[in-house]
Amino acid sequence: MKLVTFFLCGILAFFISGCGRSECSGIKIGLNVELTGESPAVGASCKNAASLFVEQVNATGGIQVGDKKIPLQLLVGDNADKPDQAVSVAQRLIGGDHVLAMVGPNVSACAIPASEIAESLQCLMISPWSTNPKTTRTDTGASKRYVFRACFTERFEVNALTNFAFATLKAKRVAILYDVASEHPNTVATLFREVFKKRGGTITAFETYTTGDRDFSAQLTKIKASQPDLILLPAYYNDVALITQQARQLGLNQQLLGSDAWSTPEIIKLAGKNVEGAYFSNHYSTQLATPIARKFMSEYTAQFGQEPDDIAALTYDTFHLLAEAIQTAGKLDRSAVRDAFSKIRDYEGITGSLHFEPGSGDPVKSVVILRIQNGKFVWVTNVKP
Repeated sequence: MKLVTFFLCGILAFFISGCGRSECSGIKIGLNVELTGESPAVGASCKNAASLFVEQVNATGGIQVGDKKIPLQLLVGDNADKPDQAVSVAQRLIGGDHVLAMVGPNVSACAIPASEIAESLQCLMISPWSTNPKTTRTDTGASKRYVFRACFTERFEVNALTNFAFATLKAKRVAILYDVASEHPNTVATLFREVFKKRGGTITAFETYTTGDRDFSAQLTKIKASQPDLILLPAYYNDVALITQQARQLGLNQQLLGSDAWSTPEIIKLAGKNVEGAYFSNHYSTQLATPIARKFMSEYTAQFGQEPDDIAALTYDTFHLLAEAIQTAGKLDRSAVRDAFSKIRDYEGITGSLHFEPGSGDPVKSVVILRIQNGKFVWVTNVKP
């Protein structure tokens, strides 16, 4: 009799609390991230920041949804930095795990195909770090309805890099080496060539390699013969380490310029003195931290033993934006959360101020130029939209 009474009381308590199935298990948020493969440092930073945010929000009881606070449940999928696996992870998280929204992927080659899944299944996706226009736009150039990003786009990044190359570095002749099989390097290289030539500059060499290549001697020999003032390497940090080592061995001592693909401190560990003095574009600088950014940096460093890079900062901003949308929506409904997210106009985050224009998933925000100096990232300038 006592067992029956206990059971009935439990059922009664369940219905009185109004706790539905999805609410009892928490608000499911998917994280489609590069934990293994070519860019594990990217995935590690993203996962760290996501975990920190979830832990902090849940410590307060969760996100306010209507008249209740509901905790977050983070479901992590490793896409291994491969487009096909990014698609599989997106299908599992959205179609199988029924997440309310998905954060990531970060690398554009993975974010672009994953965005197609999110769009077709009508699930909000926000990429913290993918700058490629194809992530948020269709083949016709129209904005995808369910896909957003927390970072600037490659078009604006390239304009900033080109201006910096001309005005600050006084470069007139630039050689470019990039991964033709990877979305971000390919787009940055192509756009830079276009913009630089329009400004009257000369592209002395336009050399390519393919993901996984380890010998760049042929391309670097051609670049050396072309006598550039500057070498643009819009490559991910692991490739930069190998390329710069081989470049220095060949006697290529020209100034180096990189994209935001350089942004993890892992590049300093891997490339060392070979990238000393190089410049690159980035999403934020720890040296320009606002009070909220300093608080985040302190908490992140205390938990993970290292300062947060731009990927971590962008991920933290992404989760703040998503939490705001969920709270505004007032219910755990994908369409309602997407609509609430689309109405966010201005946000002051860890990576600075951003502004969404109506109908666009691309925020308007500044590009930061950093220099690698004495083994550290040093702020040089901000380029505003």
